[in-house]
Amino acid sequence: MSGGWWCDGVRWPGQAPELGWSRGGDRRVSVLAYGAGLGFWALGERHCVGARGNVCPLGVAVPGRSTGGRCAECARLDRAHSVAADTMADDPRTYRVYLAWFGPGMVKVGITGEERGATRLREQGAVVFSWLGRGPLMAARRTEEVLRAALGVPDRIPYARKRAVRGRLPGAEERAAEVAELYGRAAALEGRGWPESLERLPLEVVDQAELFGIDRTPAPVRSVRELVDGGVVAGRLVAAAGPDLHLAVDGVGVVVLDARLITGWDLAAVPAEAGSDVRVPLIDIGGGGVQGGLF
Repeated sequence: MSGGWWCDGVRWPGQAPELGWSRGGDRRVSVLAYGAGLGFWALGERHCVGARGNVCPLGVAVPGRSTGGRCAECARLDRAHSVAADTMADDPRTYRVYLAWFGPGMVKVGITGEERGATRLREQGAVVFSWLGRGPLMAARRTEEVLRAALGVPDRIPYARKRAVRGRLPGAEERAAEVAELYGRAAALEGRGWPESLERLPLEVVDQAELFGIDRTPAPVRSVRELVDGGVVAGRLVAAAGPDLHLAVDGVGVVVLDARLITGWDLAAVPAEAGSDVRVPLIDIGGGGVQGGLF
């Protein structure tokens, strides 16, 4: 899509990933389908995407490798209104505490608004998850902190680590068993740190590997490091997890494009008949070195 439309990144409102687009106050979405061609041609320079649906007043240029896509001021404004900023203590909504699994030994505890369902888990690329409890925001936040300390899990996991293991995950039974074991440890803490206002939810392991398409596609080998003026990324979409789009590219293999890197660019669509192409810097997944653009 071109003509002044800027990409807002990948969204997961339902069972299929979508690309969001904005032009001023207008919004559009493109529903993505596995097996279809998908490609972008970046033009000019990258600009700040603004905050909370508002255009950046200064139109500041931002680095190509920034996954936030915002200038410092817009990033501050965006975070100030987020749940993570702990500035919404009087929020009346119900929140859920979840356990999210991304790979062996790679687990986090988090919270999300109950009305959002599992959207947050899809946005993070959680391969497996289970709900732990539900209740008011501050009770959910307190439980999150207690469980992080008790289970020894981090508050976030870098996407680079998620990508590094995504192509070699254990089977569904092993994945479910690890989540069930951690759920049992968390449930054993009820009454010893869990706020009384937080209702514990029963174990229900949800595996999203099939939804993401990662259970039936080759492991990704490289990821896009950044877009550049005139850069092209095009291939066949074979999987998606969180913001990561897995593209099959002829002569390269499966390349991961973190859609957070394409926000703020003026993008032109690459016609499907143009075939697969990569003309941006790539980096090996798993900590390898940088490979130059392929032409």
